[in-house]
Amino acid sequence: MDLVTPGIGLIFWTTIIFLILLLILGKAAWKPINKMVNKRNQSIEDALNMAETARQEMKELQANNEKIMAEARMERDNLIKEAREIKDQIVSQAKEEAIKEVNKIKKAAELEIENQKASVLEDIRNQVLDLSVAVAEKVLRQELKNRKEQEELVNNLLKEIKFN
Repeated sequence: MDLVTPGIGLIFWTTIIFLILLLILGKAAWKPINKMVNKRNQSIEDALNMAETARQEMKELQANNEKIMAEARMERDNLIKEAREIKDQIVSQAKEEAIKEVNKIKKAAELEIENQKASVLEDIRNQVLDLSVAVAEKVLRQELKNRKEQEELVNNLLKEIKFN
């Protein structure tokens, strides 16, 4: 039984050695271990804070991006509207110029028609005069006895003469 029950001296020296070991471990190992654990806790806490800050910044950036996108859409819509207005303005100016040009050409054509009409009328007058002279000449060459013969002769002459 001696082996199973320890002696008082053994318990005393074991306790003293245990306390000395605790003291040495407390000074040499526990403080650095506690420092490292605290450092690690602090770095984890800092990382969490940075992640929260990054999350907040992402929200702000997202809000800014949405704002910028909305402004870009508005700017695009304004540019498209301005482009349409300019296009409509150019088209209306082109139409106005085309109408002016058509009117100018129309007036020139009407003037040309009037000039040609006057020329044709002058030619017709000259031909009528020539025909009248030719008819009068032939009428005068013949001696006519009565009115019936005169009308017959004029009708025959008119049939013979070709109108140009």
